[in-house]
Amino acid sequence: MNRQPLIMKFGGTSVEDARAFERVCQIVQARKDFLPVVVVSAMSKVTDALLSASQKAAAGDWEEGLRSLETHFQRHLTVAEELLSASERAQFQSLIETTRPNAAILLGAVAKQQQPFALLQDALLSMGELLSSNLLAATLRAKELPARFVDARRCIITDEAYGRATPLMEKTEEKTRENVLPLLEASELPVMGGFIASTNDGATTTLGRGGSDFTAAIIGACLEAQEIQIWTDVPGVMTADPRVVKAARTIPRLSFDEAAELAFFGAKVLHPKTILPAVERNIAVRICDSRAPEAAGTIVYHDAEMTPRTVKAIAHKTGVHILSVTQPRMLGAYGFLRAIFEVFERHQTIVDVVTTSEVSVSLSLDDTSALDAIVKDLEQNVGQVKVEKARAIICVVGEGLRNTSGIAGLLFNTIRDINVLLISQGASSINLTFVIEEAHAPEAVRLLHGAFFEQAEELSSRAGGGGH
Repeated sequence: MNRQPLIMKFGGTSVEDARAFERVCQIVQARKDFLPVVVVSAMSKVTDALLSASQKAAAGDWEEGLRSLETHFQRHLTVAEELLSASERAQFQSLIETTRPNAAILLGAVAKQQQPFALLQDALLSMGELLSSNLLAATLRAKELPARFVDARRCIITDEAYGRATPLMEKTEEKTRENVLPLLEASELPVMGGFIASTNDGATTTLGRGGSDFTAAIIGACLEAQEIQIWTDVPGVMTADPRVVKAARTIPRLSFDEAAELAFFGAKVLHPKTILPAVERNIAVRICDSRAPEAAGTIVYHDAEMTPRTVKAIAHKTGVHILSVTQPRMLGAYGFLRAIFEVFERHQTIVDVVTTSEVSVSLSLDDTSALDAIVKDLEQNVGQVKVEKARAIICVVGEGLRNTSGIAGLLFNTIRDINVLLISQGASSINLTFVIEEAHAPEAVRLLHGAFFEQAEELSSRAGGGGH
């Protein structure tokens, strides 16, 4: 093919009900000449319901788990009733009738521990995306678009790390091109579920929560797409969390590095993994609002926008713990840091911020699932450990941050009444990160946004003589 396809990923809130499905159809219809390939998440709240059902089954009550899913089966049927033709509706009702007993079998197997829990849970979770993608393909056909359901499990091939599988990219590219390119060449419109994949042996896997964005990026990379669009319920990446800062606004353009930093440190619009396949192929990622489809949104590209404002955004992450590891005998010795990081590697836990001195290291982490085991391991093998809970990471992001004088001074002067526990700058030229008590996070974000955006714009307006 000479033309590059357009990848369009729609999140769960973009397909939450019949009106939302209709909006998606209008958005795709308006872009039908750009060779769209549609990736869709499960309907909103469905993945959570499937997770809850699997947990009920694990606790022994698989029948209650199955009953809890019925509301969500009915939500799909309601959309089908409103939007599909009689024949398409009958086909979709048949799919629901097949899905119910399959869910019962999987939940029963979870209760009886017949197979590994993670394997069974991935098979159960895949039902959300399989239903939504089949329903969206049928809805697009009802609008006279040539949509064709594609099972993403036949395209994305992964390892066997159930719950957070890693794609095997060479095999994935081969299978994606094999399954999708013939449809595009026949002027058909492929529709597939995000988040789901399979092993070489055909067992269903998932890419982790938020993995539908990752699916879109993988498919885009495999097909050498012109652009990857992430359609969601917000108007793009914002200068801060709009729930915390009412004056937050959309950022028109970000570099890949800026977007990755923001995603890692709490901006929830992009899944952190989304960036990588796009970076490797220099494919732009655009974040769009499905409720305001004509708005420009945010485009993420390999280079940064030249801007007079060095700071692009302020991200924050709450629920953080700080671990301080002290060992006086390590003064001047080799291997102190290695010994610490080997512990985190053993427990498969990611560290966010690190600060060091001659005899101690402080680290922040928000994944506390293995915290007790990590503390025990560190105390046995490295040194004394102190744990501080209820902390927050604040991350100020922008290209060239390190080389712009006065940024750190303005930042810390702005929050001078808030105690800063850790500071990290230098590993990246585009972020300045610090840790504070969680209770002060909203205040710190609002103060910094005021200093770097609102006050700066007010001064610029005055300098330019604006006052209308």
